[in-house]
Parts: sequence; C-alpha cells; structure tokens
Amino acid sequence: MLAVLVGLPLLMAVVAAVIPWYRVRSWLLAVTGLVHVVLAGLLVIHPLRAAPPGAWVGLDALSTLVLLVTSLLFLGCAIYAVPYLDLRRDRGNRMIVPCLLVFLSVMTLAVIARHLGVLWFAVESTTIASAPLIYYNRNALSIEATWKYLLLCSVGIALAMLGIMFIGYSALGLESHVSLQLDDLLRQGPQLSRPWLHTGFVFLLVGFGAKVGLAPLHSWKPDAYGEAPGLVGALLSGGLTSVAFLAVLRSVQIMAAAGDVAMARQALLGMGLLSLVLAAVFMVRQPDLKRMLAYSSVEHMGILAIGVAIGGLATFGAMLHLVNNALTKGCLFLSAGNIQRTFASKKLSTVHGAMTVLPVSGALFMAGFLAITGAPPFGPFLSEFTILRGIVAADRPGVLAVVLIALATVFIGMGSTVLAATQGEPGEPTLRGQDRFLLTAPPLVMLLAVLMLGLYIPPPLRDLLQSAADLLEAKP
Repeated sequence: MLAVLVGLPLLMAVVAAVIPWYRVRSWLLAVTGLVHVVLAGLLVIHPLRAAPPGAWVGLDALSTLVLLVTSLLFLGCAIYAVPYLDLRRDRGNRMIVPCLLVFLSVMTLAVIARHLGVLWFAVESTTIASAPLIYYNRNALSIEATWKYLLLCSVGIALAMLGIMFIGYSALGLESHVSLQLDDLLRQGPQLSRPWLHTGFVFLLVGFGAKVGLAPLHSWKPDAYGEAPGLVGALLSGGLTSVAFLAVLRSVQIMAAAGDVAMARQALLGMGLLSLVLAAVFMVRQPDLKRMLAYSSVEHMGILAIGVAIGGLATFGAMLHLVNNALTKGCLFLSAGNIQRTFASKKLSTVHGAMTVLPVSGALFMAGFLAITGAPPFGPFLSEFTILRGIVAADRPGVLAVVLIALATVFIGMGSTVLAATQGEPGEPTLRGQDRFLLTAPPLVMLLAVLMLGLYIPPPLRDLLQSAADLLEAKP
C-alpha cells in the first residue's frame, strides 16, 4: 500500500511527460489524486500493522493524519487544475503536471519516512519538485521568487542535514550500533549524549523550520506564494508546510524520548510567538491578496508551534488546527486565484467588488477569511479555542495575552484587505467574470469540510487526532 502511494504519482508523472494529449494530461492529476485519497482513506479506516523494527517507512497516527490532509488537499487542487490549465494553454502543462505528481510522491515519502535520512531526502526533493511550479508564470517576479525559495530552503535543508549528523553522533558510544531510524532513536533516547542531541535538535528546528516558514525563517513565503499560481500556493501553504511541520515534530519526539521535551517546547514556543507577532504586523494594511495569505500561513504555523509547545489539551488543538488550516488555505488560495485571473491583478489598487464580478469566488474568499481568522462556527475557531484552553490550563497568562492581541490584530488587518477587495463597485464597470463549476467546487467543498469540523468531528478523525497528540505527549 505504501509503495503504491509513493510509486503511483511517479508513474503517472512519467506518463504525463510522454503522452501528447493536453487535456488527458490534465485529467491524470485528478485521477491520481482520487486514487491517492481512496488509499489514504483506507489506511485511516483500516490502519496498517506497526512497521517492523528498523523499517525505513511506516505509518503512525501523526503520519497518517498528515497523509490524509495532504491527500485531500491535492485532490481538490488537482480537480481545480483541469479547467485552470485549459485557461492557461499559452503556458502549457507538460511541465506543471509531472512536477505536481512528483511533488505528491515526495510529500508522501516524507510523511511515511521513519528514517531521518529518508525524511531529509524527501523534504529536499519537495523543494526541487516545487520550484518549477513557482516559476509557472515565467516573469521577472516569479523567477526572483523561485531563486529565493530555492536558496533559503536549500540552506535550511543543509542545516537540517547537520542536525541529523549531530543526532547520529549523540548515539556514538552506545552498545548498540548507531542508527538514524526513528524507533531506534526513541528507544535509545535516555542514553543519547545530551550536548550533541541538543545541538542536533536546534539545527533540525532551524532547518525544517525554514521549510515550515516559522519566523524569522519565513522570508521566502511572501514572494513564493505571491507569484505562484493559486493551486500551487494552496499546496505549499496547506500541504508542504504540514509535511515540514511533521519533520519538526519528529525531532520533538526524539527530545521527549530523551527526557528533554521542556527544551524543545521552549524553542517551539519562542518561534511560534515570534511568527504570530510578525505575521500580525505585516498583515496590517497589506495591499497584496496573496502576500496577505502568505503571512497568514506564517501566523498559523506559529499557532501550531505554540499548541505543541504548551502541551496537553493544546497539543490536541494543534493537531486539529493542522487539518483546519490546510483545508481553509486551500479554499482561500483557489478563490484568490479566480479573483486574480479575472482582475488580472492581486493588488487592492485594482481589485474591488469581487463579490459583484465573481459572486461565488468572492463569497468563498470572504467566508474563507472568516474561517481562517477563527470566526465561529468554522473549524479554526474550535481548534484555536482548544489551544487557548490549553494555554489557560497550563497557567501561561503572558502567552495568552500575546496570542489574543496578535489574533485580534490579524483579524482587523486581514479584514480591511479582504473587505476592500470583495465589497464595493468594480474598478471597471464593464468587467465580467465567470465562476466555472470546477473552479469553484473544490474551494466550496473545502470550506464546507471546515464548517463541518467546527460543528462535528467524526469519531474516527477524533481518535486519530487524539492518537497523534498522544505520540507527542509520550514520556520515556
């Protein structure tokens, strides 16, 4: 099953690269995404047996949750891509379709990896596979964003490699052989050399944190998200960041097994609060819709980090927020892509009255804004409220005050931008948009899923969230 999840998108990428039919190539994305979701759903309903000791790939509750999220998000973006690529025949799809399929494959490999070397290879491969996607529009701004993305993420991954080497070095001197396999490291945790382990964790947090986009390592996000197509922004913001955050959580697991989880949580808390505050500052009077969503991604990665850092109930809230963030970002980026394409701009100087020109996409963008800022009854309200309850239970009034002030600032700053874009009269009265079914159905379904998660969490998903949170709360 795991081999199919990784291998099928790779095989379809080869097929897409060689077949001559434009529309068939586009539909390969949707078909592959559908099969991937079915397989991921089966693994949630009927979990695989525990991986044998020393296995380099396998699933636990954490990886199963991230696999489900990324698979659902990719399916929505793949369906959206079919009419989108029809509208962009001038750019072609012989490059973007194989790259998207390879991107799905390596994200899946990173999720199921239970060896730090395999995890590093897969995360680095996501950088290579996604760079051509950012450059899809082929202009000066997109090439600048692509090079910044490649440079900063590659530096981060190089630092993560050093972190893996330091963690391996911390196991030298033990009676058993040195292993980078996750289960071996968790078992040997109490015996690992503390100085080398701490150094390795810091490098892993900085390295994979650059990929997550935690401040102050977030500077690639506004450019990359701003210049990439909407569907690529959705995959980066909801999919890639979730996979990279899983890599950070693996390092937290190792620290917890060694009995040093307090240090890991303090580091996560610091980066999470910094991300939240910086995002709030930069979202005030933000004139660019997609750059605003990029800073929103920084904000919500910070919220995830804070939830895991606080522990207890907040960890469960963070796991739920990971799901809510991915689906809501998918809705926002896809609807923002529809708005940008119609107005030929993503700047507030041009975009006005989106709900008049594009009633469905404009309404989805407005509703997505309410969801992502934690308005009830959407899912992010429930997950953020759960994290806040965890902060109160942990008796951290200073953290609570910073989080509440930052969230209020984000709501005000983001709201002024979204309202200016969606309300009022269009700048060009003759402008007429068209809400095509397959361009609006995926973001609508994502928004409805987020709404459902705010009202009711299905028992299988609740059990999966609790099991994932328990893995991070486990003590040696």
